[in-house]
Amino acid sequence: MSDVMTKDLAPAVADAAPELIEDLVMANRILFQQGVVDGFGHVSARHDKHPDRFLISRSMAPALVNASDIMAFDFDGNPLGGDTRNGYLERFLHGAIFRARPDVNGVVHSHSPAVIPFGLVKEVPLRAVSHMGGFLKTGVPIYEIRDSAGDASDMLIRNTNLARDLAKALGNEVAVLMRGHGSTVAGTSVKQAVFRAVYTEFTARLQSEALRLGTPNYLTEAEGINAAKTNDANIGRAWELWRMAVTGQLR
Repeated sequence: MSDVMTKDLAPAVADAAPELIEDLVMANRILFQQGVVDGFGHVSARHDKHPDRFLISRSMAPALVNASDIMAFDFDGNPLGGDTRNGYLERFLHGAIFRARPDVNGVVHSHSPAVIPFGLVKEVPLRAVSHMGGFLKTGVPIYEIRDSAGDASDMLIRNTNLARDLAKALGNEVAVLMRGHGSTVAGTSVKQAVFRAVYTEFTARLQSEALRLGTPNYLTEAEGINAAKTNDANIGRAWELWRMAVTGQLR
């Protein structure tokens, strides 16, 4: 990270590893470039020095995020270090997941279009149809906000109570669908969370196409687990390609 970037970091962010900040900035841009987020959606990282806080951009379009836009929050969604900038309305979901899941270090929330229908039709769970989506295994849980907020909410996870219920719906899985809203994906790192978010959208498109032809021959639980292990060992291969595409280094 350049000296200028370091100088411009918010005080509560400045002691984070430069590589983590760089990954978080790149994650925002990769998710946009891959069609997972547009002007909305967000990605966060657990602070590497303070595991009881997380890093996420101020409220803005993901593709425009720079290092100076990163803020630090506690798990209740309170900004740290006297930062008065506006945070995302749904920052609470990130804190709730980090609190509930010590194994999670990266979270992506998005409204990727191919995924949303699977949160609307309970009878057809989103599940692994190819090795690239093996981490989804035999089905993704659905969070129903009406169970938490009644039938007149704005569908947003805008407080700690809703966020707690979303984290409970996620449980020990890697993704949770949000009915009429989108999805949230967790990973052991920012890179893994981004990989999973990209291939959750990819899987949803594949599954929808397969369902048009007939009944898909889905991956078994064991096939999904083993495929995910293989893919996790090669996330850097995809990340480097996506990074180069975002930074204009591909020829």
